Amino acid sequence: ICTAIWYDCLCKIQHVIKLPLCLIVRSCFDVFFVLYTSKTCPTGWNKFSCSCYFLSTKSGSWDEGRKDCITRGADLVVINDKEEQVLCFANEAAWIGLIDKETEGSWKWVDGTSMTLSFWGDDQPDNWKGDEDCGQYINKRWNDLSCVASLKWICEKLPPWSA
Repeated sequence: ICTAIWYDCLCKIQHVIKLPLCLIVRSCFDVFFVLYTSKTCPTGWNKFSCSCYFLSTKSGSWDEGRKDCITRGADLVVINDKEEQVLCFANEAAWIGLIDKETEGSWKWVDGTSMTLSFWGDDQPDNWKGDEDCGQYINKRWNDLSCVASLKWICEKLPPWSA
């Protein structure tokens, strides 16, 4: 977990200062040992900063989308900043990794973190008919929607090590 946190922080710095290489900290206790390596994404995935993104070609429920992402070694996308919000998302509706099934109104990401930054559409989330617990990306904004609705989904993962 520590390595992933350091990696994420360094990748965000890498994105800001526009270095062509990702920085990866090998240990929480050894932050001075940094490995520079080029990263690539699998075929069909798009790279942005230090993550790979995949827009599904089929549609399904939020749970089906998450299951598909997991089988690809990923999870539904967690949006951490404005750049990521705008980056690779199509102009069509798609599931994102945001959910409030446990406690209504307490939105969490699939990685367990609380939502701190939001891009909700006007008057959203509204929990229309009391059955909207999953996050949808639509028209560059977010909407809460019934988790059984059928949409495409966006997966996110770290790229594999380059050979």
